[in-house]
Amino acid sequence: MAEEVRVPQLGESITEATVGNWLKAAGDKVSADEPIVELETDKVAVEVPSPIAGVLSEIIVSEGETVEVGALLAHVDANGAAQPASAKTSDDKPTKKAEANTDKAAENDGGDVVEAIDVVVPALGESITEATIGNWLKQAGDAVELDEPVAELETDKVAVEVPAPAAGVMGEILSAAGDTVEVGAVIARVHKGQTVDTSAGKAEPKSATSESASKTADDQPAADGPKGSADMPMAPAVRKLIGEHDLDPAKIAASGKDGRLTKGDVLAAIDAGTAKRSGQAASAPIATAPSAQASNEPREERVRMTRLRKRIAERLKEAQNTAAMLTTFNEADMTAVMDLRNDYKTVFEKKHGIKLGFMSFFVKACVHALREVPAVNARIEDDEIIYHNYANIGIAVSAPNGLVVPVLKDAQTMSFADTELAIADFGKRARDGKLALDDLQGVTFSISNGGIFGSLLSAPILNPPQSGILGMHKIQDRPIAMNGQVVIRPMMYLSVSYDHRLIDGREAVTFLVRVKDCLEDPGRLLLDL
Repeated sequence: MAEEVRVPQLGESITEATVGNWLKAAGDKVSADEPIVELETDKVAVEVPSPIAGVLSEIIVSEGETVEVGALLAHVDANGAAQPASAKTSDDKPTKKAEANTDKAAENDGGDVVEAIDVVVPALGESITEATIGNWLKQAGDAVELDEPVAELETDKVAVEVPAPAAGVMGEILSAAGDTVEVGAVIARVHKGQTVDTSAGKAEPKSATSESASKTADDQPAADGPKGSADMPMAPAVRKLIGEHDLDPAKIAASGKDGRLTKGDVLAAIDAGTAKRSGQAASAPIATAPSAQASNEPREERVRMTRLRKRIAERLKEAQNTAAMLTTFNEADMTAVMDLRNDYKTVFEKKHGIKLGFMSFFVKACVHALREVPAVNARIEDDEIIYHNYANIGIAVSAPNGLVVPVLKDAQTMSFADTELAIADFGKRARDGKLALDDLQGVTFSISNGGIFGSLLSAPILNPPQSGILGMHKIQDRPIAMNGQVVIRPMMYLSVSYDHRLIDGREAVTFLVRVKDCLEDPGRLLLDL
């Protein structure tokens, strides 16, 4: 029986420590409460004792690595045998990287030796060193295929799926959902060469006979509903939608990898009204008295913040604390843009395969205005101003786990069709959690469209190190004075928030007026005026 060695509570306000020195090596005998590792904090050094007498069977974290309170450090096996001294070498260093752990052997109930392959946290992109385990898609004992996703990781930018390194059976899961793990950390193991014996309820070594039988069974279609949609693991956002709308996942067509449901699948089923649970009418449910409804619902719900949401909070607070942020406002008559869209929307969609929306007009107008007022497209770095001779426009998109800002790279070179196609692709991949890290990096100026949610006026907050962000809002018919007459026009309030350390009020107002001019007279975009 193996016991876990974890980082203990380290005192008020101390949340992490550094592994200073391993006092025991893997294979050494240990006594109960005998110190086996030293941890260093910014205040004190702490010795971590063995929870039981036995053998230190596995070291998870290397010396010099930073670990959080509660993190798994090692395993002590009460029934283990000490490793002979001759079997140890001076090069035996504990590590949590995959290279040191890929060739371990595991033993199943029948005594057959199988190879245990580590599941490690993959590289997550430049400057990202850790992630949070959002959801385990497979549990210990589940059958897995090579490259099949077994876990979802959440970073401060995107969600990442971790694939199985081999076909076999999920073995030990070392990190729980919600744990923070570093790049290269071992979070689970896959027992290569095993298959699941459903009759006995345990994993057994894979033979040619059992493999062919398993394949035959797996190839049989499900009796009802899309194959795999009811029993495949679901992402948190998908489970939440299904629960909120009381849907039967077996009745929803799954389009995700390996037959998994995506958020788009669930939203389509909600729109179609085809996935209500059996015995429930497709029409609106009968209203219940408020008091009865309230009595069946918890008064409070405590939910762990996702890493993405925490990072959003940090970044926005950083903007408030660092930038001298101001906002200026204007309004634009959208008549010309709306007329142009109505005149050409059919032929545009027929030629390019995408609808002509408003966002491409705003992107083009911003690119035009940024060329005239380059300070709005610049950033401050230490005591220098860096001006960008290109426009990487970030488009704020609402995703299941929070706001993300995918980037139109070199927007100054993109056509209206290129812009619309890219934005549509961003929106779909954001909903499905498929945005890549590269999609979110390098932005120089952002656009936030609160109008799609009905916002009439807002002051969007900066996203450092950017120095400006444009706010779009709801188009609403309003009476305005024109040539001495009161007329009704489709009007939109515009705003630009800017860093006053770099951008003067004159420059911010000039930028916003140029955007307004381009929208009210789109011919300026064509003639570069």
